[in-house]
Parts: sequence; structure tokens; C-alpha cells
Amino acid sequence: MGGQRVVVAGASLAGLRAAEELRSEGFDGTITMVGDEPHRPYDRPPLSKQVLSGRQPPEATELSVATGTVDDLTLEWRLGEVVTGLDQGARRVLLAGGEALAYDGLVIATGASPRRLPGTDHLAGVHTLRTLDDCTALRADLEGGARRVAVVGAGFIGAEVVATCRGLGLDVTLIEALPVPMERALGADVGNLMAEIHREHGVDVRLAVGVVRIEGGDRVERVLLTDGTTLDVDVVLVGIGVTPNTEWLADSGLALDDGVLCDASCLAGAGIVAAGDVARWPNRRFDEVMRVEHWDNAIAMGAHAGRTLFAHLAGRTGEPFEPVPWFWSDQYDRKIQLAGRTEPGEPVTVVSGSFEERRFVALYRRDHRLVGVLGMNQPAKVMRWRTLVEAATPWEDALLAAKEMA
Repeated sequence: MGGQRVVVAGASLAGLRAAEELRSEGFDGTITMVGDEPHRPYDRPPLSKQVLSGRQPPEATELSVATGTVDDLTLEWRLGEVVTGLDQGARRVLLAGGEALAYDGLVIATGASPRRLPGTDHLAGVHTLRTLDDCTALRADLEGGARRVAVVGAGFIGAEVVATCRGLGLDVTLIEALPVPMERALGADVGNLMAEIHREHGVDVRLAVGVVRIEGGDRVERVLLTDGTTLDVDVVLVGIGVTPNTEWLADSGLALDDGVLCDASCLAGAGIVAAGDVARWPNRRFDEVMRVEHWDNAIAMGAHAGRTLFAHLAGRTGEPFEPVPWFWSDQYDRKIQLAGRTEPGEPVTVVSGSFEERRFVALYRRDHRLVGVLGMNQPAKVMRWRTLVEAATPWEDALLAAKEMA
């Protein structure tokens, strides 16, 4: 494969893990990493916590590889360059400057972009948090004398920023359009508990209310809410979800539907794989076509996509990618971990600890089987339960296991 060329569109965690896996499998051709940011791949989870709070310097987020340093992978870097198109027939990736990169294999790992509130692009002090530069800008505002922060959206990024800002001693209002925060991911009971934890830490939690508009001159000054109230603010963080970065693929012929549609092995087209936040694939373990926006999935899917591409270039078929999604969130002194795939309305049973003590393990049931486990400050137990989720354990067997673990 010495004469073959792989282009990785997206110098991201998923893209780097795909490149690393290609080298590990024995690919000795050229690998070109194209990223729209000026930075080499870095870790995103610390941005809303350690880096934003100042406990960790930005440079500490740069990623490494199992074999040593990223330089050991002998990659060609095209940083600060934007991919604008894909010509499948000619096997070329088009760049904003007019250049075209030829490829034998392509990894699509362009991630996602945060949604923004309309009419706020001109206002200083209104932020999203996705990139290292986003974090640096938000941190500069927080350190520049801000006292009143509004966070729009009670998802995990928003909730973590709220906790970080409270740790910095700032006045924080959390605004969520839904009556229960995080209900889709955690269920109503746990979502209500998370809202209460924020209130206990002094956050002004506003639920079932939206934003009419954000006002100010050159800089944000106030937020108008749908219930008629007005908040005077110095900084606003908008955390209302993300959109997969597929615009550059609109005329490519690839199947696009809330991401790049892949087969079970992460293959999206001839010589093309996708991984990370931008990819959707049929996960047979849960009988669902899913797109997962978590750190662990970027690692696992990136590596799997690399293996699939290596097999494809060698004329073989890749294996199906069937993970149990897993993520964590640190908020105040609470560590929340969820393994599995949950849906709103699914029955939740606490099998260890209790909501009252803010330390518990809860199980999620679907169609008489265990599909998820959530823990708060119970990391070891969550990891044990994760193996039972992987085994698609029948619900009655899961309850028996809970008694044995008690």
C-alpha cells in the first residue's frame, strides 16, 4: 500500500484515531490530515471544565497516540484549511483555496458545529463552546470582569459550563426551553434531579422558557425571555445542540441524513468511511440507526473506521461496529456516567444508593431487557453494569444481578 493515499477530512479526535489505526494495521502510504482549525487534534471534554476554569492550560489538551507522539504517525498536515467539496468520480477532496487532494481512501471526520441563536453574530459576549478558540474567548470574557452569566440550553455542555461558572463565583442563570432538562438522555426523574442539584449550588434555573432575543449595543446587555422577564447579563453561552458538518458533501452523491449515512462497518461509499459526530450508522446491538456525539464514540468509531478502510483498500469487507455508547459529565462534585442507549419514557429503576444522597445506580429497561445504566458518583459499579448492557441482559436477570451486587 506504499503508493496509496488516504485523506482524513477533519483533524479531530475521530480523524486522528482513524489515522493511528491505519498505521497500526500496516498502512504505509501517505495520510493527509485536513483541519479547518489551526490546531492539531485536541481533547474537547476539558474545554467546558478544566480549561475554562483555568485549572489546565490549553496546550495540555493536545492528543497523543499509543505508540508515542503524533509525529510518529508521519502524517501530512493541512491545518487551517477548509474542505468545500467531494468528487467521488475523480476521487478528489476540494479545498477552499481551489486545490484538490487526490485519494485512494477517505476518512470523513468533520464533526459538528454548534447551533446559534439568530441575530447574535454581531454581539460581543455571546458565545458557543465547541473549539479551543471558543473556550479561549469565553474564558477571556469570564476573566475580564463578567459577573452575570446566562447559559441557554441545559444539555451537558451547558450544564458543565454552569457548574464551572459557579465554581468561579459568578451569578448564573440556566435557561431551558423544555420543562425537564436532559429528559431525552436521562429520563424525567434524573433530569429533574439535575435541575435540583444546580439550584442547590445557587443557579437560577428557568425551565419551560425560551429566548425571544438577546439585546445590546456592541456587547450583550440583556436576554428577553418568552415569559416576559428580562435578564441583565454580561456573558451568554448558547448550548442548544449541534449540526453535523455535511454542507461540503451536498453534491457528493453520499447519503446524508442528519450526518453521513454509513453501513454497519462505517463505510459510506467506495473507499470512503465516516466516524465521530458526523457519522450515522446502523448499530445492530440496539437495532437503531444512530449518531453519537460522545468522546468515547469518537475514539472507538475512528479506530473502527480506520480498520474498515484498511480492509477495503485491501479488497476485504469490514466488520460491523456495534458499541454500547458511553459518556460521562462532571458537574460540581458529581460525576454522571451513562452506558447504553436510552429513550424518553423508559422505566428507570434505582438499584443502588438513592437520589436523596446524590449517589446511585439506575437501570433503564426496554422490551424486557436492560438497555442502559446511569451512575452518579458510582464509577466502578457503572463499569460492572456496562458489561451486562453489552450482553443484552434480560430485565429479570438484571434485577437478580442487582440483588447480588447489593
